[in-house]
Amino acid sequence: MTRRLAPKLLVLSAAALLLAGCATLVGRASDQLAAQLGSAITNSNDPATVRDGLPAYLLLIDGLVEGQAPGDRRNAGLLFAAAELNGAYAGNFTGDDKARSRRLAAKAMDYARRGTCAQDARLCEAIDADIGTFNAALAAAPAKDVAGHYALAAAWVGFLQANSEDWGAIADLPKVQALLDKVVATDPGHARGMPHVYLGVLHSLRPEAIGGQPARGRQHFEQAQALSGGRNLYAKTLMAEYFARLLFDQALHDRLLEEVLAADPVEPGFTLMNVLAQQRAEALVESGKDYF
Repeated sequence: MTRRLAPKLLVLSAAALLLAGCATLVGRASDQLAAQLGSAITNSNDPATVRDGLPAYLLLIDGLVEGQAPGDRRNAGLLFAAAELNGAYAGNFTGDDKARSRRLAAKAMDYARRGTCAQDARLCEAIDADIGTFNAALAAAPAKDVAGHYALAAAWVGFLQANSEDWGAIADLPKVQALLDKVVATDPGHARGMPHVYLGVLHSLRPEAIGGQPARGRQHFEQAQALSGGRNLYAKTLMAEYFARLLFDQALHDRLLEEVLAADPVEPGFTLMNVLAQQRAEALVESGKDYF
């Protein structure tokens, strides 16, 4: 694979939407706090403030998790929120410190795994099994666990991102795609289309001649844009970076980035992600001059 599994900021873009959607998982005071923290983060228009302030909240969430009994299904929401916060920081605010990024991504994956185990014992046991066993467990998983499936997929993407040179880790990519396919099949509009963004990237990593499915990637990107009413700017940014560049479609590439840069980034649940999308779009405009 010549490309990275996902752009560096994709982890946060997905994590942000997951955090904003935590209300579907929460019920207790600790879970509500985690969801409220997520909402404050996603609605921020200043990535630097999030970068500087988030470590304190990571410690707070860690403390909340430590105070809960293991294996209790009621703890799943808090564990998934902890996974999302740690994954967001690992993917965006660790700079060039790859060792730190890997540590935090592994921690996020551990929390997501524990949340899955609290929610569904069969799927928990299948995480490390072969793909056939995993798919069977996922097929049997109840639809009501869709938010947990998405949380596990997002944490797993972050873990693979941080370990992109480990081919043993990359071998789990089909399981991640299976989780995302399950999410969109169960709830097509989940997280206002973010699962479709992930799938758009995954299908646009390789040309069709060597096994990629860029046509499906385009469908997922466009579905994500439709489900967000065009307010998910990352869907357009990543479509430009992955789909348009894969096909050397400069006209589409430039149009998408122009639309992103011209848009108002403020949108409940998307603001931080949109600001980051615009920053990435600016970089893509510059690099595009040499790419095409």
